Amino acid sequence: MKVIYCLLTAGCLIAGRSFAQEKDMPALQQHYNADRGSLLRFYRIENAPERRDRLKVFYNDYLQQLNGLDFDQLSVGERVEYVLFKRKLQDEVRQLEIEETEYKQVADWFPQADKIYASEKLRRRGTKQDAQALALTLREMSIGLQEKAKQLSTAKGLNIVQLRRGAAITRGLQAALHSVHEFYEGYDPQFTWWIPAPYKQLDSVLKAYGEIWQQQIKTMPGGKDDGSGIAGYPIGRAELVRQLQSELIPYSPEELIDIANKEFAFCDAEMLKASEEMGFGKDWHKAMEKVKNTYVPAGEQPDVIMKIYDESMAFLKEKNLITIPPLAAETWRMIMMTPERQLVNPFFTGGEVLSISYPTSDMEEADKLMSMRGNNPHFSRATVHHELFAGHALEEFMNNRYKTYRNFDTPFWIEGWSLYWEMLLWDMKFPRSPEDRIGMLFWRMHRCARILFSLNYHLGKWTPQQCIDFLVDRVGHERANAAGEVRRSFKGDYSPLYQVAYMIGGLQFMALKKELVDSGKMTYQQYHDAVMKENSLPVEMVRVILTNQRIGKDFKTNWRFYKL
Repeated sequence: MKVIYCLLTAGCLIAGRSFAQEKDMPALQQHYNADRGSLLRFYRIENAPERRDRLKVFYNDYLQQLNGLDFDQLSVGERVEYVLFKRKLQDEVRQLEIEETEYKQVADWFPQADKIYASEKLRRRGTKQDAQALALTLREMSIGLQEKAKQLSTAKGLNIVQLRRGAAITRGLQAALHSVHEFYEGYDPQFTWWIPAPYKQLDSVLKAYGEIWQQQIKTMPGGKDDGSGIAGYPIGRAELVRQLQSELIPYSPEELIDIANKEFAFCDAEMLKASEEMGFGKDWHKAMEKVKNTYVPAGEQPDVIMKIYDESMAFLKEKNLITIPPLAAETWRMIMMTPERQLVNPFFTGGEVLSISYPTSDMEEADKLMSMRGNNPHFSRATVHHELFAGHALEEFMNNRYKTYRNFDTPFWIEGWSLYWEMLLWDMKFPRSPEDRIGMLFWRMHRCARILFSLNYHLGKWTPQQCIDFLVDRVGHERANAAGEVRRSFKGDYSPLYQVAYMIGGLQFMALKKELVDSGKMTYQQYHDAVMKENSLPVEMVRVILTNQRIGKDFKTNWRFYKL
């Protein structure tokens, strides 16, 4: 036994040394991703103090491990990972500190919450609980929350951040309660005897309490319905600037608005040319109206998408623009988008799964027509390659196979890369007719408009209704589609910079293309293949890697990729 023990000990020591030695940047990120996944699956209740405290220790531990690496010995790509990983970890800690501050500000609105969290903690390892005492806790919490609900309905002084945190804590407590109930109910006789009635009561109280938090959010100044049916909350200039710096975009919101207006001027000029070719002179709205009315009958949209897809793929292959793995082309597939999802996404979306937005039989007639007009073949021609190849479908396929440990997803890469292909194929004459050009210009104007309406909104200058009107009048959207676009932008599921990222990320990739391809340093295929093998990164960091820059630890964004 002693011999075996010694051998095992020696093996562990050897394994320990190997483990330490392999903690280079790729290994560190791989372990981080796996460790974080384990923790989030174990500490599942969002806003629970235990979860927050454990994650803070976790992120700080990885910051220490990162600081222990010899930065001077890292390769160019690893230096990029070091800078971005450190930034990510620091931001995670910052977000947890914000969460803790906000939690303390609203904690008094949640009597007995600590006991629910404690019960859920015991549940994870199946500890037998004192069901009678827990039943009393549930009853007391129900009574306490019902009293708090009366106070909350008329409460003054809570800001939007606190209200959102209160709503999130309520959802977390419901999740904790459900977790405990599902584990013991029917399996533990004492639990099944004492808990059902107080559980049902508290679950109902928490649901009603959450609705009051949501109602308070809707009645906040700035969140009132301005006639659009859309409530939102501008984040302000200072937060926009902070987020732009975090995304490595060295421009102010005002400069980005200038860029959008400059790009819009290009679109306006090209739109007038196409309108004149179609016989409508300078009345491009009439030309666009004709294009919209090329829509196909219900049931035929999938055939249209396939036809455009085949043309797009043939074009990519003919020009030797990029390598598309056969398996990627083999395994993408279609689904039809639900009516509910079309309320916030009126156009088709892509990736490995192409989701087609087109009317269903139970929609109102006016909504059916707007959906069909907004998804006409010429509009769709501009976006099939955005959603499939060489856009989102190829991104997804390659990101799952190259440098998968990188965890720096950014919309400036994800959406910027797909938008870049719209720009590139325009330059390479993929649109064959003035109707095709109007279809592609519609989307290019739309990306400019996204910058203008989202930044003006978050700067406090425009309301949601003004944003909708702008999309209708300036871009030519169907009104229902414009409302869906604005609703998606401001409902809170997207980063405030997400809509900015399409055009700005695309312009970054275009600038890098000029630097590497137009100069003769790389072919189109070499450039595009190289980008696809680096995974999702801020585009400036893609440039650092492809141009072999040895950046320092204190790297700050400095690439002015667009001349104003």
